[in-house]
Amino acid sequence: MTAEHNALTPFRVDIPQTDIDDLRARLANTRWPDPVPGRDDRTDFSRGIPLTYLKELTEYWLDGFDWRAHEAELNRYEQFTTVVDGQTFHVVHARSPKPDATPLLLNHGWPGSFVEYRRLVPLLTDEFHVVIVSPPGFGFSTPLSGTGWELARTTGAFAEIMSRLGYERFAAHGTDLGSGITARLAACCPERVIGTHIGADPRVLGLVGVKFPLPEGLTEEELAQLDAVRSADAADHGYLLIQNHRPDTIAAALTDSPVGQLAWIAEKFKTRAGGDDRTPDETVDRDQLLTNVSLYWFTRSGASSAQFYYEAEHAGMDLLMASSVPGGWAVFGTHPLVRRAMDPAKAIGHWSEFAEGGHFPAMEEPELLAADIRTFFRSDS
Repeated sequence: MTAEHNALTPFRVDIPQTDIDDLRARLANTRWPDPVPGRDDRTDFSRGIPLTYLKELTEYWLDGFDWRAHEAELNRYEQFTTVVDGQTFHVVHARSPKPDATPLLLNHGWPGSFVEYRRLVPLLTDEFHVVIVSPPGFGFSTPLSGTGWELARTTGAFAEIMSRLGYERFAAHGTDLGSGITARLAACCPERVIGTHIGADPRVLGLVGVKFPLPEGLTEEELAQLDAVRSADAADHGYLLIQNHRPDTIAAALTDSPVGQLAWIAEKFKTRAGGDDRTPDETVDRDQLLTNVSLYWFTRSGASSAQFYYEAEHAGMDLLMASSVPGGWAVFGTHPLVRRAMDPAKAIGHWSEFAEGGHFPAMEEPELLAADIRTFFRSDS
């Protein structure tokens, strides 16, 4: 590649004021559904996000949330865009004051963004040069250059971007689809990856018997527990089936209605985060949640990020791949069957379980996650 094609172009978040004004106007003029009698409990998510609670979040987004303040916070760190294989990628590069610190690539999935790691990054930069690359169609890695940006192609692009930053050897952490990127990096570039750290939660058991084999020797009680988790996970898969198979259909709604985008994302911070007795903004910081949703809105990435699910579903690749690279797992809101199912031979050298947290540990329990990342990479550096 030529130097021009390898360019890292400095970037700052600077949403046009006209876009902010448009968002506020849309929020103020939301066309709400008629309330259903008996559905006024703001904590009852059994049929999706309750209208009463959604109105509360929307009111705060309109009158209490200051995008410019959070935009300034996001701009504390060095950022770039760079083009790989025709696709623009957004890169956050939070350098450590230690020149010889270990490079650490943080990989997220949906409905996350680089905002997901906002509270985690400052807990790591004394030991790591932290890099966050937004996958194709997420955040400022938009617009999509075309179809075909699945897991393998994305992983190759991430490896190229780490080279452009000058990091031939690096560590990697991931959650959700970011776990797949992390694992594939280790499988395809074992000479470059120091170690992989995966953040997980009990919903990974929903993949047992589908993406992962059913462990042998389960008792009837354990099988019943597994079925209960898989049933709960299946009940939460409406969004997944749509994004896996019909992303263009939901794209119009997510791009035209900010409240639709808010509902689509905020519900997942109830069903996938820890704390069954808490609303989403009691589980994660309300402003961080709305910064994440605002990013999806301003970049129109509700539509384009859904395409990644379609590509992943139709590429036929495993999320996790075997490699010789040292690996560690941190399971949040743990369940006794997670290790039994995901590591029956106890081959994973570093395995941590926490009662707290859930699917978004960097937002829910950043201190626990940072400490576990530190412990793992200190032992395997």
